[in-house]
Amino acid sequence: MVKYGLFLGCNIPFKAPDIEQSMRKVFPPLGVEPVDMVGASCCPAWGTAPSFDKGTWCALSCRNMAIAEELGVNIMTGCNSCFGILSEAKHFMHDPEVAEEAHELLAKAGRTYTGSADVYHITHVLHRDIGTEKIAAAVKFRQDGLTVAVQAGCHVLWPTDAMAIKEENPFFPHMLKDLVEATGASAPHYSRIEACCGMGGMRTTSVDKSMKILAAKLRSMKEEINPDLIVTGCSSCYMQFDQSQEQLRASGEIDFTIPVLYYTQFLALAMGFDPAQVAAISAMDRSALIAEIQNPARAVQEV
Repeated sequence: MVKYGLFLGCNIPFKAPDIEQSMRKVFPPLGVEPVDMVGASCCPAWGTAPSFDKGTWCALSCRNMAIAEELGVNIMTGCNSCFGILSEAKHFMHDPEVAEEAHELLAKAGRTYTGSADVYHITHVLHRDIGTEKIAAAVKFRQDGLTVAVQAGCHVLWPTDAMAIKEENPFFPHMLKDLVEATGASAPHYSRIEACCGMGGMRTTSVDKSMKILAAKLRSMKEEINPDLIVTGCSSCYMQFDQSQEQLRASGEIDFTIPVLYYTQFLALAMGFDPAQVAAISAMDRSALIAEIQNPARAVQEV
């Protein structure tokens, strides 16, 4: 069984613990063991150290990566911001001046960073190490007939020079699409597939602009592919889609809603895990969608 250090970040354990549970449920049956990174801290988030001091940023990020190094594992994270921060910090450690400052700060914390642990997003692990065939074989409820709008999220697409694994073309991302289609669902392309959802710094600095970006993305999905649900691999995107659609309806920006699931939640449901454990927390009502995903008529007949 392949082992990866599970870097949860802040949003998932604090705001979406059912996403964490879905990760812990789906990976072991697929041959990947998530290893807890005891003592890991914030990545640190974009609006903190990365905004004012590169050396401090890299020291904080490298402290987390040093924990994985001590465990002898690479990192996998389900948070796009964490993936971006850790990947870019590893990239910036090739700068001698940045590395010198970071190593000095790490020494004060009693940590040593060597750069031996790579950083992967969970979609990378699912796509590369597990593969769509193994995922398809693990599905207990086939999702044929469901149309999914996929949302990879910005920080898993750019900047490509900092990533251990990357999409062949970030403007036409296919990894999450492939993973969704392994369940039997379809995931058609739509024109704003690579576009930002408006979360993160935009949501913090200008809610109005954030909502307009989200509304444009939702209209693109609805008008072009009319999906039954949105599936995202980014915890921030998940929260934006889940928590903001009713606000957009109330303001008249949209006249529809589309339920959203994080990918490992979608996969966990298709693998037959209990919705109360893997998809229990949401602002939007997903009960009808979950019932449809686990509709007995979709059950795979064992030979």
